[in-house]
Amino acid sequence: MEDKITLSVIKADVGGFVGHSAMHGDLLDEAKSRLAGVQADGIIVDFHVTACGDDLQLIMTHHKGVDNEEIHHLAWDVFEACTEVANRLKLYGAGQDLLADAFSGNIRGMGPGVAEMEFVERKSEPVIIFMADKTSAGAWNLPLYKMFADPFNTAGLIIAPSMHTGFRFEVHDVKGHKRIFFDAPEELYDLLVFIGATGRYLIKAVYAKDGEIGAVSSTERLALIAGKYVGKDDPVCVVRCQGKFPAVGEVLEPFTMPHIVEGWMRGSHYGPLLPVPLRHATPSRFDGPPRVIALGFQLAHGRFIGPRDMFDDPGFDEARRLCNALADHLRRHGPFEPHRLPMEAMEYTTLPEVMEKLGDRWEELPEL
Repeated sequence: MEDKITLSVIKADVGGFVGHSAMHGDLLDEAKSRLAGVQADGIIVDFHVTACGDDLQLIMTHHKGVDNEEIHHLAWDVFEACTEVANRLKLYGAGQDLLADAFSGNIRGMGPGVAEMEFVERKSEPVIIFMADKTSAGAWNLPLYKMFADPFNTAGLIIAPSMHTGFRFEVHDVKGHKRIFFDAPEELYDLLVFIGATGRYLIKAVYAKDGEIGAVSSTERLALIAGKYVGKDDPVCVVRCQGKFPAVGEVLEPFTMPHIVEGWMRGSHYGPLLPVPLRHATPSRFDGPPRVIALGFQLAHGRFIGPRDMFDDPGFDEARRLCNALADHLRRHGPFEPHRLPMEAMEYTTLPEVMEKLGDRWEELPEL
């Protein structure tokens, strides 16, 4: 039996060029150079380095399993080295996502986002890696639901015998530090009760009914880790395609409807998630709108064949047009809800300071 391969996607904002809009090429070169060195040492099988907006994306394969200290330490070291480059270039927000002073065994909870899965490669192993900027970890809830549970999106749920029994969803309560599993379609309505609340209940992973993993996402919430606003989560998501999992086209289809996500300017606004090719993953309008890219790979003995830029397709032009129209409409609301996040979601911004400053000016209403 072939050895299991681990696919790890670890990302962090280590410095923006210009402002929060993009990544300087020197940071990408530094990351590639360091990963090439450890690949030569046999620590990783293969790697791909890219960026979505101002987030550095480390995509790696190895045989060490998920949550491996050596791999997480490697990613942390790369992020620190790139932060040094960012400081030298005086890039904006250098080291922004590195919330700890030093690595302490596991990169989870230290700021960077992590999505990892371990599996045995199939005869053909297509995977799509989604990366988003200017949005939060809950941005994957609706697309993952559509991919793995909505027959109007995924025809295979109806007509493919390998998928007809449905999938199992692992949902995390990121505020309560708990998790729960739901089977779809049997518990579909129970699942939707929770995953519709994208600020708290996040789809961490999706499994076939036999337990084989089909998708995994990063669920790290930076504000919950830092206790204040330090930037949006800018999450990543890995989805295996074909066979017992949705086809490539079914995995991409949810992004033809630009759903509304939290993030955008200062992480405090709702906006449409714009599917773009890699060359357009450089949000600038009001630091947005939020972007998502999709890189497709074939895995072959742990090696990356690709990538293919899956959103570099005129089939998504109408989604992009609609997204810009929605962005126009929401921007006209300015500081008013529903463009600005509701009060309970603003607890990690400057709002608490303003409330405290004005606390003694609030008066009781007069009795009627």
